[in-house]
Amino acid sequence: MRRLLILGAGTAGTIAANKLRRRLARDEWDVTIVEQRAAHYYQPAFLFIPFGKYKPAKARREASRYIGDGVTRVSGEVDVVDPQGRSVTLVDGTTLAYDYLIIATGTSPHPEETPGMADDWHGAVHSFYTFEDTVALREALAKFDGGKLVMHITEMPIKCPVAPLEFTLLADDHFRRRGIRDKVDITFVTPLDGAFTKPVAAATFGGLLSDRGIALESDFMIESVDAEGHKLVSYDEREVPYDLLVTVPVNRGAAFVGRSGLGDELDFVTVDKGTLRHTVYDTIFAVGDATNVPTSKAGAVAHFEMDTFPDQFMQMIAGEEPEEKFDGHATCFIESGGGKALLIDFNYDTEPLHGTFPLAGVGPLPLLKESRLNHLGKLGFEWAYWSMLLPGRPMPLPAHMSMSGKKTPA
Repeated sequence: MRRLLILGAGTAGTIAANKLRRRLARDEWDVTIVEQRAAHYYQPAFLFIPFGKYKPAKARREASRYIGDGVTRVSGEVDVVDPQGRSVTLVDGTTLAYDYLIIATGTSPHPEETPGMADDWHGAVHSFYTFEDTVALREALAKFDGGKLVMHITEMPIKCPVAPLEFTLLADDHFRRRGIRDKVDITFVTPLDGAFTKPVAAATFGGLLSDRGIALESDFMIESVDAEGHKLVSYDEREVPYDLLVTVPVNRGAAFVGRSGLGDELDFVTVDKGTLRHTVYDTIFAVGDATNVPTSKAGAVAHFEMDTFPDQFMQMIAGEEPEEKFDGHATCFIESGGGKALLIDFNYDTEPLHGTFPLAGVGPLPLLKESRLNHLGKLGFEWAYWSMLLPGRPMPLPAHMSMSGKKTPA
């Protein structure tokens, strides 16, 4: 009996388990998944919870409900991987052997890595990238009646790189609805040289911030958070004061990745960006946010990876070169307030562009343009996530990015 072991039961790990269980003969393969937590969270909801637009309890479901029959579930935290001996040891001492390993343990925020950031955590300093953090931020925003609100990104890469922009635009809309926008100064602080990583999108998002009276502080490389003085301090000695700081701390992969010698300096697994196979060990793969591939860490990326990876995996374990490779495809809705959203669609080689999606001219969704349809598309994705994406059912979108409908800049 051959053994496939999957570490992590988040979005990518769950889809991988469900899709590969169907492909691997049950009398020849054992498929085991290690669940590091009992709950599965619908993470796009974390953006809405702080503004009272989503009930926290609705975002959390039992992870085991979405792992299909024929997959063995093990609960525990990974301590170390032995790639030479092909085994994984859990913190409780349990050892699991494998023939092939898929790492899908995601990424997590680490405020303790920035001096002073954790000193006033859930006081005047907040985030929304974990369930506990977004619930605490909801309480803080309910009490916030004016002052300086700062949305801050520590460094890239981060999970869902458009989420800080979404939060900023939704905060602007939130305060307008409360009738106190004139009492709130909003600043978007980023280590990038603009509002986003790519020029066309950066110009669009920068325009949205400007139109809403939101200040942009770019090229801000944070040195520390002065929790007592309520200000961010950069290495070039710039200071940004705040009354309420919403930050995206340093994002890192799972610590066991570093301990096992499988990752980069941030503990993201080093893989070939097309096959998702480890650059040194050919029996190890990584998917979703756990990898170092140069595209967004987002659920949409996990979705498109899993549209190509099962075929790739079957070919690679048979000793063949994969016929198709993952192209870095990502599609993201960006909430902008007022019941509207934007949409971006891109991959490793093509930045987000203006146009229509998925069809040229017809759309019906505009790219890099606010629309009600895009907002409804984001809301509608929740049903698709629980009912189609996690169970590994086919989604009506091509795995590879298409240039159809996109307008290439001169």
